[in-house]
Amino acid sequence: MRIDVVSLFPDFIERCAGFGVTGRARERGLVSLHAWNPRDYAEGNYRKVDDRTFGGGPGMVMLVEPLRRCLAAMRRADPQPAHVVHLSPQGRRLDQRKVRELAARPRLALLCGRYEGVDERLVQAEVDEELSIGDYVLSGGELAAAVVVDAVARLQDGALNDAASAAQDSFEDGLLDCPHYSHPVEHPYGTVPEVLRSGNHAAIARWRRQQALGRTWERRPDLLAGRDLSRQDAALLEAYLRGRDGS
Repeated sequence: MRIDVVSLFPDFIERCAGFGVTGRARERGLVSLHAWNPRDYAEGNYRKVDDRTFGGGPGMVMLVEPLRRCLAAMRRADPQPAHVVHLSPQGRRLDQRKVRELAARPRLALLCGRYEGVDERLVQAEVDEELSIGDYVLSGGELAAAVVVDAVARLQDGALNDAASAAQDSFEDGLLDCPHYSHPVEHPYGTVPEVLRSGNHAAIARWRRQQALGRTWERRPDLLAGRDLSRQDAALLEAYLRGRDGS
């Protein structure tokens, strides 16, 4: 998979993508990352990439032309069509379903805004979709782009040492993940649940499913709203809630 990132701070993107699973995916040739600085495509001695907004008000807006030229150069660098995503508070909320969709694309381009944002004409003409990583405002799109790169890279085949890890992540089946434990069994902070030490794989699977359902109900009930639970899941959740209430 090829990922292009258009940013005024390309070194930031490179550094963020050089560690952990993302760095390993790049080393294994599963993901190629290319950063593009729109300032390289601006004109004049000052390489100006922003100007005041029409209508008045504080802040600056990123200009059309440097971004347009930058995106054109990016497209010329590889014949594969690029799906262009603008990281913006106005975009739809990023979720795991969207991450899986993006991860399946052969080429992804991430546009990082700065200041008050990007000239709307550029967005309308060059951007395929806008995405937000949450209902808050950052200084620019670079952190959001780093989130997308990491989330997408880890889903590439071979990026994780154990592919089953991704399948068990939170949100993969619409639920939060169950709790996990490691050694030692006994610790002043508590004891590893007996079922996880039983060797009974069916019982362990039931416990994990029940914990995932219970945690989702407690922490993210919105994920369960309108969801039709199977008879088995409904029974597991009911038992979880009874135990929680001490009944």
